[in-house]
Amino acid sequence: MKAKYLLALPLLLLSFLLNAQDDLLEGLEQEDNSPVLATFKGTRLINHQTVEVPGRRTLDFRIAHRFGAFNSGWYDFFGFDNGASIRFGLEYSYDGRLQFGIGRTSIDKVGDGFLKYRLLRQHPNGWKQVSVTLFTSAYYTMRKDPDKEANGFDKYENWTSRLSYAHQIIIGRKFDDRLSLQIAPTMIHYNLVDRISDKNDVFVLAAAGRYKFTKRAALTLEYGWRINEYTRTQYYDSFSVGLDVETGGHVFQMFLTNSPGLTEPQFFAQTTDQWKDMGIRFGFNISRVFTL
Repeated sequence: MKAKYLLALPLLLLSFLLNAQDDLLEGLEQEDNSPVLATFKGTRLINHQTVEVPGRRTLDFRIAHRFGAFNSGWYDFFGFDNGASIRFGLEYSYDGRLQFGIGRTSIDKVGDGFLKYRLLRQHPNGWKQVSVTLFTSAYYTMRKDPDKEANGFDKYENWTSRLSYAHQIIIGRKFDDRLSLQIAPTMIHYNLVDRISDKNDVFVLAAAGRYKFTKRAALTLEYGWRINEYTRTQYYDSFSVGLDVETGGHVFQMFLTNSPGLTEPQFFAQTTDQWKDMGIRFGFNISRVFTL
């Protein structure tokens, strides 16, 4: 499918969201016409960014952890003995609308910085029937070129070759107290690719959902559909399913995913495992919120 359909698909889905039945709003416990609260519990669902940003003067400290794949077998205790991939992140918002964050990921020794801006917030009445958040991020790998000696040159000789980027328009809707859905047209850009035939840009349509089945627990689901052909390397769509548990100021997220990567360029475009081969891994995210 051509990349141009990336624009058409979200417009069709947005049209569906805007024309959803009014009775789906009855469960929103809102007074007057105040904005809909807590479409999702955190700024990330599993891997994906959500429409949420932290509240005013709120600092969010996040730890993301992924074990090895189940298909590594009994000897490695189905991935739990393998080296884990970890990301530490700090996210802050002064006004509850503009958010900035930084992070460090063990895979490829990536440092990242990002901005999120809450452009539109869903209201129970009127025309604002969805929330819209913009996301942009830059990533810098600090790893050494493993093939430098064999090839006779360093592919990271230019520091700009270490950079990659991600941009998203995140469109979400809280249908009632239990169900929230979102879509996110996404573009990933790599300054450096492995082959001359590889494309620098990857287009993805990301979808995610949350269903709250108790006061403090919810099922989560997310999928990233890679739209364009960009490399001969075999990669797969990212798919994850999980459980959110709220415990006071903490949100503990447990899940299964086929993506070892923890940044958008990694899990959206470079997922090397698939569910049907048991290339899935257990992971968890921990979020601790502070008011400053």
